[in-house]
Amino acid sequence: MSDERLVARRAGVVGAATMLSRVLGLVREQVMAALFGAGFATDAFNVAFRIPNLLRDLFAEGAMSSAFVPIFTEYHQKRGADEAWALGRQLMATLFLVLLAICVVGYGLTPLLVRVFAPGFAAIPGKLDLTVMLTRVMLPFLPAVALAAAAMGMLNARDSFAVPALAPTMLNLGMVVFGVALIPVVERFGQPPILAMAMGVLIGGIGQFAFQLPALGRKGFRLRPEWPSGHPGVRRVALLMTPAAVGLAATQVNLFVSTLIASLLEQGSVSWLSYAFRLMQLPIGVFGVALATVSMPLLARAAVDHDLPALKRTLSATLRLVLLLTVPAALWLGVMAVPVIALLYQHGRFHAHDTQQTAWALGMYCVGLPAFAGVGVLTRTFYALGDTRTPVQASFVSVGLNLGLNLLFIGPLRSLGLKHAGLALATSATAITNLLQLAWYLRRRVGPLEGRRLVNTFWRVGLAAGIAAALCAVALKLAGPRLGGGWGGEALEVSGGLVIALASGYAAMRVLKVEELSTVTGLAAALKRRITGG
Repeated sequence: MSDERLVARRAGVVGAATMLSRVLGLVREQVMAALFGAGFATDAFNVAFRIPNLLRDLFAEGAMSSAFVPIFTEYHQKRGADEAWALGRQLMATLFLVLLAICVVGYGLTPLLVRVFAPGFAAIPGKLDLTVMLTRVMLPFLPAVALAAAAMGMLNARDSFAVPALAPTMLNLGMVVFGVALIPVVERFGQPPILAMAMGVLIGGIGQFAFQLPALGRKGFRLRPEWPSGHPGVRRVALLMTPAAVGLAATQVNLFVSTLIASLLEQGSVSWLSYAFRLMQLPIGVFGVALATVSMPLLARAAVDHDLPALKRTLSATLRLVLLLTVPAALWLGVMAVPVIALLYQHGRFHAHDTQQTAWALGMYCVGLPAFAGVGVLTRTFYALGDTRTPVQASFVSVGLNLGLNLLFIGPLRSLGLKHAGLALATSATAITNLLQLAWYLRRRVGPLEGRRLVNTFWRVGLAAGIAAALCAVALKLAGPRLGGGWGGEALEVSGGLVIALASGYAAMRVLKVEELSTVTGLAAALKRRITGG
């Protein structure tokens, strides 16, 4: 099987599982929007949740997985399964104790952290105190999700992708089911209802880890209490993870800067950006993260075997599939932002003004959507090669650029009136710059990356997606007044736009002879035959 087809097949499994998780995530966001709107409580919750999320990317999912998978793969190939599982147990023990200590310290420093993340909250009575309380409740989410990330890394290294991709559904279920169920309980004790959603986050984090344990057990892993013993493999993971944390933290640090500045703008700005960013994360998760996840073990094995041609083939195939899937998604979301957000969120306390402001931010985030997905693939390639320094260098440039653009849009260029949308545009520009940096450095490291083939795919897919998006825009303008408002009209707008985009985009790609399209359609046909028995 070709590299492109293997990556696509595995990404299809991960993408389907991720789609379920992201759909549940949208349900979670709809519940949040309906119950709490976009303002006082949701601003506080989003900032509080962003603090453990930043630490998660620094110490758990992103950095740890990228550093751990190549080393676990090497142990398994060269030393056997028992040594690899022993490494996994020691990593879990070390992560748990270190992050538990960070939680204890973080509990005491929470008021300071919140003032740093959202200094504007202090001007609104009660908002800072609420954010502090929610942050303290959600801090234990960090060690729980770190253990889940370690389990995910081991399963992915053993070519098991569906269960780890489904694990995040536990977080969404924790908030939707347990969070909503706990609202009457916390209100009975005189606490704000939003506290129940924070408790749901913690329950969901524990569920993410527990959900993966049976699959690990079937692979041969046995979880038992151990005290960290300074395992040499864990030390190697830590050495790789330290710069990896900096390299992969660029997006979260940039979000932190955007949140800080947004807290100084109109109330609701933090929530508008958060709703838009999470909606933009749907195609990134279903396509970009799925492709980056399944390519990592293949890249790691090629690096362990010193097979540079195989590594480059896998990288090229993955990036071309990223372009095929994310460029159309970005253009469609940008054009359909208002009806999509109205359909998903404009209920209860989430009003038409919130829809317009969120759609504005989403359009700006879509500018960098393909770059966000591509950065994940390129970063993992560097870590598969054991190079942690280059992503760090690129991340420093990205963070500096993001800060400069944010200050530019709310300072000298504030006459443009971009407000919070300017912060989203700055984040997209930063992602594009980061992608170009990493591609340039990687080409210097391994040689040509099939650049002409990548550019050929980009312009063909971009042209086809542009035609589809233009047709959607025309249809939206013509049909909008006739369909009217309300849930039914919004659902017809979104579903109709999706059908137009899929049909016209597919036809345009066939005419333009996008070669990667045959890979995806071939897998879809095989899946259909398997389901129908034909």
